[in-house]
Amino acid sequence: MTRVMLFLLFLLASLTLPASPAQAHAAPVGASPSPGSVIGSSPSEVTVTFSEPVTPVEGRVQVIAPNGDRISGKATVEGTVMRIPVRQADKPLGTYLISFRVISADSHPVGGAISFSVGAPSERPEAPSETTGTHPSVEVAVPVFKTVGYAGVTLIAGPALFLAFLWPRGRSRAGALKTVRVGLALTAFATLGAIASYPQQGSGAPLWSLSAQELTETVTSEYGLLLTGRLVILGALAALLLPLLRRAPRTVREPARVLVGAGGPDLVRTEAKPPIKINRLRGYAVIALSAAGLATWPLTGHAVAAPMAGITVTAGVVHMAAMAVWIGGLVTLAGFLLRGTHPRVLGVILPAWSRWASIAVLWLVFAGAIQAVVQMGKVSALWTTGYGQLLIAKLAITALVLGAAAFARRMVITRAAASGLRRTVGIEVAASVVILAISSVLVQVDPGRIAATKEKEITGQGFSETLTSDLYAVQFNIYPVELGEYNTVHAFLYTPDGGPLRAEEWQVTARLTDPALEAVDQPIAGLPTGNQALGSISFPLAGTYEITFTIRTTAIDRASVKTSVTVGG
Repeated sequence: MTRVMLFLLFLLASLTLPASPAQAHAAPVGASPSPGSVIGSSPSEVTVTFSEPVTPVEGRVQVIAPNGDRISGKATVEGTVMRIPVRQADKPLGTYLISFRVISADSHPVGGAISFSVGAPSERPEAPSETTGTHPSVEVAVPVFKTVGYAGVTLIAGPALFLAFLWPRGRSRAGALKTVRVGLALTAFATLGAIASYPQQGSGAPLWSLSAQELTETVTSEYGLLLTGRLVILGALAALLLPLLRRAPRTVREPARVLVGAGGPDLVRTEAKPPIKINRLRGYAVIALSAAGLATWPLTGHAVAAPMAGITVTAGVVHMAAMAVWIGGLVTLAGFLLRGTHPRVLGVILPAWSRWASIAVLWLVFAGAIQAVVQMGKVSALWTTGYGQLLIAKLAITALVLGAAAFARRMVITRAAASGLRRTVGIEVAASVVILAISSVLVQVDPGRIAATKEKEITGQGFSETLTSDLYAVQFNIYPVELGEYNTVHAFLYTPDGGPLRAEEWQVTARLTDPALEAVDQPIAGLPTGNQALGSISFPLAGTYEITFTIRTTAIDRASVKTSVTVGG
C-alpha cells in the first residue's frame, strides 16, 4: 500500500506542478496614461487594466515620480481596472513609474511596472525591490500543498466508495478506513498550508515570515473564507462519513448463479436498502458536503476567473470528482483487494468497478473538454496553439486506452479468471498513467484565451529620443513601434538651453531605408500649448525607417533633424 500511495503522489505531482514560466495568471492589458506615452501635465489618477479581476497587495502598488518620490494613494479595484490616486509631484516633468504587485482571481501573485512621461522623457525611476519576485520557499511550498490536497481527496473518495458499496464481507476494513483518515488529514494539512502561504505570495516574504495581522487578513478575505469553509466541511465529513464506513450496510446475497460455490468468507453482498432512515439522511449529507468541498478548488483557481465562470466552476468540480473516484478506486483495488480475495468474489467486484471507472473517465474527459473550450476562447486555438494540440492528443489517447480497457473488461467478465481480472486493473492503471502524463504537460501550457491576452499584454516599450539643431531641441516619443498605422508620436520643442519654444509649423516624414523608398509625410499637428505636437506614424513594412522632423520656429527659421528606428525585427 505504501508503494501505491507513493506512486499516486508522484502522478499527482506531475499533474499539479506546472512550469513557472508558463503559469497562466492575470496580465496587464492597458493603462492610463498609456505605457510609454508622453503627456502634458501630471495626472491626478492613473489606472491599470488587467485581463481578470485582481486584488492589490497592501503597500505594493506605487507611483514613483521622476525624482524617486512616492506620490500615490491607496489603490482600489473596479472589476478589472485598478485605480491609483496620484498627488502633484514636486518636480513634475520627466518619466513616472507605476509599480504594482497584485493577486489575480486565481490566487496567484502578479507583479510588474509601467512607465509614462510628463513634458518629456527622463531617466526611468527604479521599481522598489519588494514589488517583484516570490521567495523560493513559497514557490516550492504552494505547488506542494496543492499536490498534497489532490492526493488527500483521492485517498478519501476511492476507499470510501468501495467501503460503502463494493467491500467483500469478511475482509478487514481497517486498512481502507485508515486510508480515508489519511486522506482527510492530508487535505486539511494542504488547506492550512494554502492559508498560511497566501500572504507571502503577495508580499514576496519567505514562507516562515507570517504575522498575526497577515493571517487575520487572509482568513477574512474571500480566498480565506473559502478555505476555512473547506476545513469546516472536512470536519463534518469526518464526523459523518467514518461511522458509516466502519460497518457494512444490511445486505442480501447476490444471485445464486454468481455466488454459489464461491466458498470462503469473502461472499459479496450488496445493499438492499438502508437499515434505518438516519443512514440514508447521513448519506445525502455526505454527498452534499463532498460537492461543496470540491467546489472550493475551482472557486480559488483559474476556473473562477474564466469567462462563463459558472460553467467552468461546475466542470471543475466534476473533473476533480471523477479524477478522485477513478484513481482512488485503483489505489483501493491495488492496495487492499486484488490479493487475498477469492477470484469468484473479484469476478463480482471488478465488473461493477469497471463500469464505475468508465463513467468516471468519461465525465473526466467531458468536464475537461468543457474547461478547455472555455479556456481556449476560439475554435482555431484547437490547432493553432500548443494547448489545443496537446488536448487533441490527450483525447485521442484516452479514446484508444478506453477502447482497449473495454475489450479486456469484456474478456474478464466472460472468463472470470483471476489473471484476466488483474489484467483489467493493469489496463486501467496504464490508462491513468498515460492520461495523467499528458495532463501534466497540458497544465504547463497557456490556454488559448491566455495566449491571446499575453499577445495584448502591455510592455511599456516605445521609442524616445532627443534631437538637436542650432535652432532647437526636440524630444519625442513613438508608441508603440509596430507594423501598421496606429503608432502615436508626441513631440516637445525646446530652445537649445532648455526653455519651451513655440513652433510655427511641424512636419514629420518616415522613409524606409532598405529597400529604399520615398519619404512619406506623416500627419502631425501642433497643440495649443505651442511647444507640443501630436500625430501618428505608419510603418507599412518591416525594416529600418528614417524619421525626419522639420520644424519652423519663425517665418524664416527652419531646421530638420533625423534619426532611425527599426520596426518588426
